[in-house]
Amino acid sequence: MTLLEKVLLNHSDGLIAILDREIPIAKYIPLDLSVSNGNLKPLDISDPSVCQEYIAKVLKNDVYSITYGGYLERRNLYSKSPGFANKGEGERNIHLGIDFWAKAGTKVITPLGGIVHSFKNNEVSGDYGPTIILRHELDGIQFYTLYGHLSIESLQGLHKNKEFRAGEVLATLGDTAINVNYAPHLHFQIIQDLGNNKGDYPGVCAQKDLHIYQKNCPDPNLLLKIIPPFIG
Repeated sequence: MTLLEKVLLNHSDGLIAILDREIPIAKYIPLDLSVSNGNLKPLDISDPSVCQEYIAKVLKNDVYSITYGGYLERRNLYSKSPGFANKGEGERNIHLGIDFWAKAGTKVITPLGGIVHSFKNNEVSGDYGPTIILRHELDGIQFYTLYGHLSIESLQGLHKNKEFRAGEVLATLGDTAINVNYAPHLHFQIIQDLGNNKGDYPGVCAQKDLHIYQKNCPDPNLLLKIIPPFIG
C-alpha cells in the first residue's frame, strides 16, 4: 500500500457521502458494467438510452436512488466513443474511478476540503463534459480529485483556488446532452500526480498502461468506504 493509500484509508472510519447527503446508504446498490456481466451481452451499453434502461432495472423502479461501481472495471461502454476503440492492447476500456449513476441534477458533495485546481467543459463525445478538479493535502501529501459529467451550471462562479469545505455542495449532475452521450452519473477519481493537465485527466486506460495509472489513481473507496467490506 502506498503512502497516499494509507492516508486515504485512515482519514475516516466511516462512510463519506459524495452525492446528496439526504439519500441514505440503504438507497445505494452496486452496478456491474464489466465485460464479464452476461446480462449486458445482448445490449448496446454504449447507447445512453440503453444504458439508462439497464440502470433503471438495477434501481428496481426507484426502490434505489444511486447505483455505483467501476474501479478498474473493463467495459464495453466506450466502444463507440472517439479515442477509445483502438482494438488490441491499445484499446482504452479499463475504468480508473468510481461512477455514481443517479438522476440529472443530483447534488455532488465534496468528500473532503480542498481548493479548485482547474475546471473545463470537455465537450468531445465520450469525454467528461463539465469537469472540476480539486487539490487537497492530507498529512503532508498533496493529491487531486476529479468530478466529471457535471451540469454546465456547475462551472459558473468557479475560479482557481476557490475553497470548498468538506460536505459542501460542489456541483450537480448533468444530463445526457451535457455530459456528452452518457446516462447521468458522476465520475469520481483520485489522482496523485496530475502532471500538466488542467480540467481533464484520463479516466479510462488501456491494459498496457494499467500499471502506471493504477499506481497514480488509487481506489476512491479507500476514502469513501461505500463499497463492501468498508460498509457494515
